Amino acid sequence: MSVNNENLDLKTTPYDPADVILNHISDAVLTLDKNNNITYANVPAEHFLGSSLQILKRKKIEDIVPFDSPLLGLISQTRKINSVITEYDVNIGNPKIGEFRVDIYVSPIIDGSNLSQSRNILVQLQKRTIAQKINQRQTHRSATRSVSGMAAMLAHEIKNPLSSIKGSAQILSEDVSDEDRSLTDLICEEVDRICSLVDRMEVFSDHRQIEKNEINIHSVLEHVKKLAENGFGKHVKFIELYDPSLPNTIGDRGGLIQTFLNLIKNACEAVPTKDGQVSITTAFRQGVRVASTYGEKPIQLPLEICIIDNGNGIVKEIKENIFDPFVTTKSNGKGLGLALVAKTLSEHGGIIECESGLGNTTFRVLLPATAKQNRLMA
Repeated sequence: MSVNNENLDLKTTPYDPADVILNHISDAVLTLDKNNNITYANVPAEHFLGSSLQILKRKKIEDIVPFDSPLLGLISQTRKINSVITEYDVNIGNPKIGEFRVDIYVSPIIDGSNLSQSRNILVQLQKRTIAQKINQRQTHRSATRSVSGMAAMLAHEIKNPLSSIKGSAQILSEDVSDEDRSLTDLICEEVDRICSLVDRMEVFSDHRQIEKNEINIHSVLEHVKKLAENGFGKHVKFIELYDPSLPNTIGDRGGLIQTFLNLIKNACEAVPTKDGQVSITTAFRQGVRVASTYGEKPIQLPLEICIIDNGNGIVKEIKENIFDPFVTTKSNGKGLGLALVAKTLSEHGGIIECESGLGNTTFRVLLPATAKQNRLMA
């Protein structure tokens, strides 16, 4: 939730260097008294919590986080042991907003007068978004390499004997009764099904450099939306929130169409039959940089494309591995669609992340801009 700058308590009278410093760091910093009343919040904390300092000072920490939030437990434990506690990757979200993961640093405030009985607390919250994006990108590359090796092995070790099995079944079908011929036909059908799966896997073993051209990402999204509206997404209400000033990206148009077709198809299948809604948003996000695939200088990823659905969300058991091959919740799914999405975006120098909660699942894609735009941002 955003707040207007005029509502924020930005004044420091008299001039306080410590307050100025705290207002210029990116982490949210709060202080609490012995009764958990909020006594201070820096500007990032005001934005983080969606309230001004004057409003926050009238609240307890319990008023702004769920009653079962891990943050409350860490505060209580810090007071009990009178020592610093740091916990990483903590979910402080709720069912309405879904998961919201941060690193938490909780410390007793020592004023020098009573070291053993300090009851005031400092809380520091650090968003994990950027670090997760970078880590996910490396994870997706590793998954892609694993699938590539598996695909090459499958093509060589499985398709050849399958051809022999099918040929033998076809020969046998000429000399068996009509009743037994159904069994040989079944063998041929299953061989064809396995060969089809191997064919789909072979795309992962293709290491050729993609042909890159300048692409308007909105034209890609409009093309995919039109396909959806006339096919698998007829029951869905599509909402578009585009940034018209978004610069072009560089890549393979066909590959990007297939990528967003997979994402939007998954979103359409996830939403309810009635009141199903899929939002497609674009925005310019300057400041995200990741290491290049080939060890060159960092790549800037200012183009953000989000596919958001109002379905039931992704089950917790597979959420962390959603981009790995053969991970799926569909009864007839192969679990290769999102793995292929991760591979394609990696080839484009981009990344993808997923945030999911009941009624709100977001797949966020970050892509590089053209070289000209990158030079302007440098």
